[in-house]
Amino acid sequence: MVSKIRVLVGMLVLLALAGGAIALLAAMKAGATWFTIVPLGILVTGATVIQSLGWFNKKGR
Repeated sequence: MVSKIRVLVGMLVLLALAGGAIALLAAMKAGATWFTIVPLGILVTGATVIQSLGWFNKKGR
């Protein structure tokens, strides 16, 4: 079973990281392609790593 609170917190953290990456890319005046690749990469890779670590699983009592 999945803990909804953990998923929400985990995805909000990843969303904040992706937003920070967008701000950094804007400050560096990066090309438009990077604004798609980097945030999506952060979200997909981060969610995969967090899920593989078992952080989204609800702990048994």
